Amino acid sequence: MSIILGANQYGKAEVRVVKVTRDDPRHEIEDLSVTSQLRGDFTAAHLTGDNRHVVPTDTQKNTVFAFARDGIGSPEEFLLRLADHFTGSFEWVTGGRWTAESYAWQRIHVDGDPHDHAFVRAGQETRTAVVVADGDQRHVLGGLHGLTLLKTTASGFEGYPKDRYTTLAETRDRILATDVATRWRYLPGAEVDYNAVYADVKRTLLEEFTRRFSAALQTTMFELGTAVLEAHDEIAEMRFSLPNKHHFAVDLAPFGLDNPNEVFYAADRPYGLIEAQVTREGVEPAGAAWEGATPFC
Repeated sequence: MSIILGANQYGKAEVRVVKVTRDDPRHEIEDLSVTSQLRGDFTAAHLTGDNRHVVPTDTQKNTVFAFARDGIGSPEEFLLRLADHFTGSFEWVTGGRWTAESYAWQRIHVDGDPHDHAFVRAGQETRTAVVVADGDQRHVLGGLHGLTLLKTTASGFEGYPKDRYTTLAETRDRILATDVATRWRYLPGAEVDYNAVYADVKRTLLEEFTRRFSAALQTTMFELGTAVLEAHDEIAEMRFSLPNKHHFAVDLAPFGLDNPNEVFYAADRPYGLIEAQVTREGVEPAGAAWEGATPFC
């Protein structure tokens, strides 16, 4: 039986780059963690130790810093620049995968006014971006994770099958809470203002979460994806991973107290985990866009 080399990639992971723009006294800050992974002809390095095609991971790190000198713009645009550079500079590099997490900062207010150069981390969620290069083709994914949502009513769970192991009681009035992790794929060739789309996708997710009764987290997840796709023709599909952050009403009867659905135990584990893809009918699948990413987020 012959043993052969399969698919492979390599690069530099989690390069933390902070860009401060100082064009005037009011500074701007951009904060990313960037991972660069190259794909191509690296067979000799694996089989014989011939490194002539191995662009050092340290070089990839330095390229991230050098490109930041000219500004970042949006995580997606920055990753596209890196993809074009590496595939255009080394003929044996035929593609790759570049990812970023973006950390938001907001200005500290002093006596009611935003400070010019002092910031505090804004912590609602972490923005993500992925660019996958395959020859001349570019796949761009936007996304976020850690967006924690909760509503205290307008959610229930009923009508499910029951067997000897079922203890969960049906309800039409429960807390619904989740940490939204999602990625969305842009249609190839779309002209996109990535920062503006990101802001509107987040706004849509927040507003849609409030709009209607949730019969199940699956229902809510599909409604979130549908709302985004209806609002943004440039997005082909979304993938979600939503944990059900369970809140169980505490039995206060042993203490002679009632509990009119007001006191809860927030369980961190185990938890339900709901995952799905929401896509436009007829859109061509793009498996290469999701290679190397977690299957759903």
